[in-house]
Amino acid sequence: MVKERKYVRIEGPLPGPKTAELLRRREAAVASGVGNNFPLFVESASGALLTDVDGNVFLDFAGAIGTLNAGHCPPTVVQAVQQQAERFLHTCFHVGMYEPYIELAEKLAALAPGSFAKKAVLLNSGAEAVENAVKIARKHTGKPGIVSFTRGFHGRTLLGMSLTSKVRPYKFQMGPFAPAIYKAPYPYPYHRPGAMSEEEYARFCLDQFADFLLTEAAPEELAAVIMEPVQGEGGFIVPPKLFVQGVYELCRQHSILFIADEIQTGFGRTGTMFASTHFGIEPDLITVSKSLAAGLPISAVVGRADIMDAPNPGEIGGTYGGSPLGCVAALAVLDQMERENLCERAGQIGLRIRDHFNKLQKQHPIIGDVRGLGAMCAIEFTEPSDRKPAAVFAAGLIRACYDKGIILLTAGVHGNVIRFLSPLVITDEQLEEGLDIMSESLSEIYVG
Repeated sequence: MVKERKYVRIEGPLPGPKTAELLRRREAAVASGVGNNFPLFVESASGALLTDVDGNVFLDFAGAIGTLNAGHCPPTVVQAVQQQAERFLHTCFHVGMYEPYIELAEKLAALAPGSFAKKAVLLNSGAEAVENAVKIARKHTGKPGIVSFTRGFHGRTLLGMSLTSKVRPYKFQMGPFAPAIYKAPYPYPYHRPGAMSEEEYARFCLDQFADFLLTEAAPEELAAVIMEPVQGEGGFIVPPKLFVQGVYELCRQHSILFIADEIQTGFGRTGTMFASTHFGIEPDLITVSKSLAAGLPISAVVGRADIMDAPNPGEIGGTYGGSPLGCVAALAVLDQMERENLCERAGQIGLRIRDHFNKLQKQHPIIGDVRGLGAMCAIEFTEPSDRKPAAVFAAGLIRACYDKGIILLTAGVHGNVIRFLSPLVITDEQLEEGLDIMSESLSEIYVG
């Protein structure tokens, strides 16, 4: 029996007539290389709810790919942006400085892990933060090499693509790529050899990385290692703490900088302000963006003051970097996070999601793995007989949930992982309604 919906409202077949007309216009005017997950045009949004142009109301478990930890249109953020817009929109920090840039840099330096002096540079996007972190690392060390990891994602710019490990859709026929980039193996605990314990597997992966420094990339030529503390696009893969700490220590031993890419993991998503804290490490540099400003474009590199000061004036930055609107929005978001204790809320959301799907796993063995850290949760769908990726099933479940008013995204190299990136302001009632709809959809399409 289908429960009555309090939040989700689907008025008719999707897409509706207004959406269909906009899709026609989009087809004629927008480059086909710009992908869309759903035939969805948004009219308004608030908290964890999206309303489309046809009046359908969806529960949002995608959060604009993890940019909305503070929710859609937080009132204090909207107010801060409105007030700033009345004063000035843009002066370019390189030309006319403004206090919100300084205040945000101070705030980020104070929040970032590390018992040392820190500084920040503010930029526009996650990819731009990654590019500048690499520039800073190379300038500080005088070395060219950068190590990233299999299944890692670091952006779609040339350097971002070079660091990213998934070929399609991000890299195919886009080369040649940036030189002096090396890919090291990254753990995948769900797919570890069955005979290995978790600790044995962590040590095995760490030994692989130590061998990598002998066989693939000389430490003397490496400026930095860049790692997502929890892989995002790669499938929300949580690495063993022993592995992360071991890589970090090897970096210390060889004078290699450790860059934590916290663009998707940052600002409460994993239950702490930064995921690095879970692993007990103090990165030399941290890249942040996404949920920093509730959807306004802004990013940053935060790190050790002496490293951040390596570039000369003019060598980092950009015309729109750290825009006034982005800065005041970010400050309002950070205030909201503290005021509403969104880090703790992330932990509660994550526990509920994992508990829900751990129970469903007993009825639906196509659920191969339920994992996550804080509210950064995922379900991996695999064939029960051999653990092969069940990507077609995952795509079908995503579509079935969309038809019922739930927005979800896939992840993973094979596209067989469903990830959860709901705003952390989602209410308990909204969360339960969304989980109920997902359960209904799963039961309807799964044939055991």
